[in-house]
Amino acid sequence: MGFLQAYKMAVKSIRSNKVRSFLTMLGVIIGVGSVIAAVGFAQGSTKSITDTIQGMGTNLIQISITGRNSNRNVTYEDLAAFAAENSEEITAVAPQVNAAMTVKHGTKNTETSINGTSPEYETIRNVHVQAGRFLLQLDVDYMQKVAVLGTAVVNELFEDADPIGQSVKINGQVFKVVGILEEKENGQTDSQDDQVIIPVTVAQRLGRATVIRNFAVQAATPEAVDSVMSKLNSFLEKIYKDTSTFRVFNQAQMLSTLNNVTGTMTVVLAGIAAISLIVGGIGIMNIMLVSVTERTREIGIRKAIGAKKRNIMVQFLIEAVIVTGIGGLLGVAVGVSVIRFVIGIMDIVPEVYSIPWILLSFGISLIIGVLFGLFPAYKAASMNPIEALRAE
Repeated sequence: MGFLQAYKMAVKSIRSNKVRSFLTMLGVIIGVGSVIAAVGFAQGSTKSITDTIQGMGTNLIQISITGRNSNRNVTYEDLAAFAAENSEEITAVAPQVNAAMTVKHGTKNTETSINGTSPEYETIRNVHVQAGRFLLQLDVDYMQKVAVLGTAVVNELFEDADPIGQSVKINGQVFKVVGILEEKENGQTDSQDDQVIIPVTVAQRLGRATVIRNFAVQAATPEAVDSVMSKLNSFLEKIYKDTSTFRVFNQAQMLSTLNNVTGTMTVVLAGIAAISLIVGGIGIMNIMLVSVTERTREIGIRKAIGAKKRNIMVQFLIEAVIVTGIGGLLGVAVGVSVIRFVIGIMDIVPEVYSIPWILLSFGISLIIGVLFGLFPAYKAASMNPIEALRAE
């Protein structure tokens, strides 16, 4: 019996038990679809964060103060003076005091991120206003209670009204709205658009933060980043006497760390989803064993008229591979549809279709068909034709 004939007989067997064949495929469909959707979500999350970091520029350096020192702490004035001394390599320094606070206007309120900073932040982080103005140095020096709102906050509190010149309350204190930030992420909550920028001196008082623990530094060029980082490390070490109390890092280091973390997350998510592929394989083996039992007499007749052990085994293996192959293709369709119509339309994360993972998951489904179809096929092929013919 040739391969083509074995293929036709396998297809005929599958078509004669459509419901059972579909239920057999279901585990594979769910498994392949889950792997593709999980990887798509993980890689979409990675792309979203990576785009945000890259949008800040390659010459951005972050300083994070993690410890405390009994002598003194670095101040915004210290870093501003240091930047002035190294003006050929450093173009700007901006402090950052962040906290989650409630912002109110009239009867409406929203929980958002409050970012206390200085006018240099606009240049360093490429953040600009679409209406009104950004912070001025006078606002910082004289602790003016002014606020620049992100579009997500404007949408929540003002709807169609113009917020410029109006007042909002932050932690019970009245602030005048002087600007609206340019929209970055369609005005979504929990995004760059969901923030309020106020003078750093006011933010320190609001949050009772006596020490500024985060600074953004802009190197003059990407080539100057390493030199600036080295000088910053030396400068901060003189103040803190201990390198473990602060951290200086740039965008490339952040992206490298992010890629390592999200790579691990992708593999873990795919591994968890792949468990359902194993479950699907077990289901295939169980159904194939039932099929062998039901077709015992058929196997006996085929052996009696000359079918070899190899012929019987190939037929059942082809049947298992066809079932898992169709299930794998349907699983790919399900996974891609979840990315397109659930993740994409709901705009949870950017749509990412990983061709290597799609091919890998489909390939694994075929391998599972062979592995879990092997035992039922061997059992069918090993039957004694006389005993098989006696079966009822």
